[in-house]
Amino acid sequence: MSQQRGTVTEHTIFSKELNEEIAVLVYLPPSFSPLSKYSLLITQDGKDYFQLGRIPRLADELLGKKEIENIIIAGIPYRNVQDRRRKYHPDGEQNAAYIRFLAHELVPFLDDAYPTYQMGMSRCLAGDSLGATVSLMAALQYPNIFGKIILYSPYVDEKVLKTVENNDQMHLLDIYHIIGQQETAVKMTNGQVKDFLSPNRELHLLMESKGLNPFYDEFDGHHSWKYWQPDLKRALRKMFAI
Repeated sequence: MSQQRGTVTEHTIFSKELNEEIAVLVYLPPSFSPLSKYSLLITQDGKDYFQLGRIPRLADELLGKKEIENIIIAGIPYRNVQDRRRKYHPDGEQNAAYIRFLAHELVPFLDDAYPTYQMGMSRCLAGDSLGATVSLMAALQYPNIFGKIILYSPYVDEKVLKTVENNDQMHLLDIYHIIGQQETAVKMTNGQVKDFLSPNRELHLLMESKGLNPFYDEFDGHHSWKYWQPDLKRALRKMFAI
């Protein structure tokens, strides 16, 4: 029997915080019903997760096998690498406004449009690299809105570490965190080369020192979707287990 497929539609939201139109891709499961309730996965790097990550097909498969709970997936594409850096980087000019957009504009839009649980623990933010960084920072700022985070090889600097260190609400978060053992010389979009592995290890130890118990793993590979994509199934199973 062939796998039933969900649907992907594109919405556009005008963000007052950012003063621009934001595109949002929304995946609904094959068995979607307005009478059911759904958990919510919001991914930065939306097109990457939907195309390179093939997350709609993975969700179809896991939902078909009843391995995960009912979820709706919303992906926010970035326009170009400059736009991505402005919004995702901790020092980006639009970073604070983008995080407010996620919490105060995108979540109310999705909660209004779809039958979501409307609880922090039913919402998960995901991203890779800078997309993981902004997901972490948004959850730290709004732990009652975003109760779960999936971090693929996040960019970690002193600002990120200090924010984690000074946060006293991290116990509210369910964290999934992976990094590649070969991510020691990652070429960034601004041309710089950075060691991602050491700061990620430091981040993990810092979380543990705060009494947290995040899921953490190091894979044998580099900073790319070639390694993140095969892991997505495990991430979805862990974060949306029935």
